[in-house]
Amino acid sequence: MDNLTHTLAGFALAESGLKRATRLGTATLLLAANLPDLDGLSYLVGSSSDGLAFRRGWTHGVLAMVVLPPLLAAGLLLSARMTSRKSEGVRWKGLLLLAAVGVWSHPLLDLLNTYGVRLLMPFSGRWFYGDALFIVDPWIWITLLLGVWWGRLRRREGPARAAVALCAGYALVMVFATRLGEAAVARQASGAPARRTLASPVFGNPLQRRVVRDLGDRYSLGDLTLGTTWRYVTRDERLVGCDTPDAALAARTVAGRVFLRWARFPFCITERERDSVRVIIDDARYAGAGSSWARVIIRLPLH
Repeated sequence: MDNLTHTLAGFALAESGLKRATRLGTATLLLAANLPDLDGLSYLVGSSSDGLAFRRGWTHGVLAMVVLPPLLAAGLLLSARMTSRKSEGVRWKGLLLLAAVGVWSHPLLDLLNTYGVRLLMPFSGRWFYGDALFIVDPWIWITLLLGVWWGRLRRREGPARAAVALCAGYALVMVFATRLGEAAVARQASGAPARRTLASPVFGNPLQRRVVRDLGDRYSLGDLTLGTTWRYVTRDERLVGCDTPDAALAARTVAGRVFLRWARFPFCITERERDSVRVIIDDARYAGAGSSWARVIIRLPLH
């Protein structure tokens, strides 16, 4: 999820009463809820392929979930003790508890979208996906923001607790809606059955999904809308095109290997230019959704 969602989640957890565990409780939860996204700095020191290879891996996996909370808690405790007056009421156990809650909330939220998380890093690079929420969900924003604002206005913890519970319930409903939607597509789609089907959430509309069906040599793209029942309409088809010699060469480059380890529905477009071959490796999850980041362009010499 986006960092505003993570920040609001940390704030709502604090206002739910967790901040009372220790002084600096709110700051601990806000920092912890965003801490795993330190891996985003990889985009500043390397190429986009380097960033893609590192994102949602080391700092989002099981080892980080063990290491990051005590590191953050120790850093905050040391910072507080540098000024004796500010260290009053700062308790190690409380800091560690809140750091753990905040850090663990991060991959749990990230798991809900189609980008995925490598939860078992560094022991396994396997990606896990919830496919339930768009990476930016305004309904989550609004619910958490209202819960925090109303609770602070009334000096009560109930509104924030209700907001957290509503968001959890909403996420659970969206998980089941995605699974039911994929089953509806399998029933309504014509032709050969798909190898895999993705009913991807869209921005701002929980009653709609963008569908990708893997038919082997091509992807069938469509739209799924919930009314009285799910209704599926095929929109387009896209050839996979990754079995050509040029695409195979591009897939063996460093950038190609990195991208293909991440892509779930990869497809290739090969364009011959005057002095080179341009191979675009894209992902049908995001192609056509206004995103240009979910692709890699590899230029090969003519041969």
